[in-house]
Amino acid sequence: MTAIQLHPVISTSIKAIGYDVKTETLAVEFQSGKLYYYIQVPADVYADFCNTPSLGIFFQDHIRDQYDYDLVG
Repeated sequence: MTAIQLHPVISTSIKAIGYDVKTETLAVEFQSGKLYYYIQVPADVYADFCNTPSLGIFFQDHIRDQYDYDLVG
């Protein structure tokens, strides 16, 4: 699995996020240090995630339990 470049974010639950356009894979690193890759996430969902006022709420409402994932680290 190819590493996805992560970008730090300001959130109490999420430390950094990233996205691979070619594979439609969303990377989410939590404050706990755990890194997950969410599979087949459309680019517009990632764009909305980047622009939301609350990453944690958006994650809970639009990503968690919506997409398959792999625990990467």
